[in-house]
Amino acid sequence: MQEREVVLTKRDVEARLVPVGTEIMIPADTFVTITQSLGGSFTVTVNGNLARIEGHDADALGKEPLKSSFETPADGTINENQVWEAMRNCYDPEIPVNVVDLGLVYECKIDNNTADGNEVYVLMTLTAAGCGMGPVITDDLKRKIEHVPNVDKVTVELTFDPPWNNDMLSDEAKLQLGMF
Repeated sequence: MQEREVVLTKRDVEARLVPVGTEIMIPADTFVTITQSLGGSFTVTVNGNLARIEGHDADALGKEPLKSSFETPADGTINENQVWEAMRNCYDPEIPVNVVDLGLVYECKIDNNTADGNEVYVLMTLTAAGCGMGPVITDDLKRKIEHVPNVDKVTVELTFDPPWNNDMLSDEAKLQLGMF
């Protein structure tokens, strides 16, 4: 993550208001401040609001999209380490910690050679049950896993049992958030 950066949008760009998730359109030639650029997506302030811009729209901010650099396993199976790395590139738009270190991922199951091909199943939660960004975060996680070589199908299920709490943070996340 870098320091805040003020940029002028290069084109109209879709975004989602944080934390409610409402879709908005940010017009071209609008000044926005990038407050977080992690995992390929961007959190910006625009007209006094936080909004999230997806990585595939990085060009609207004058940035390059994040490129996947996974090597394809020759045996045609899914590399579990690559799946976890992909999930570690998914960030909450308000917290500069990835969803794995936040303790939001409860389960990750990989099944190779099923009737539908190679499948990944993830059971996760959110920091708050009423989070309007829930669908955005789960879709982002799914998209990132889909870019792992040999993945044919991804299912991300959201649960609130057990509810998330600060004890689920990794030590690294606690250190990063100043909780040690």
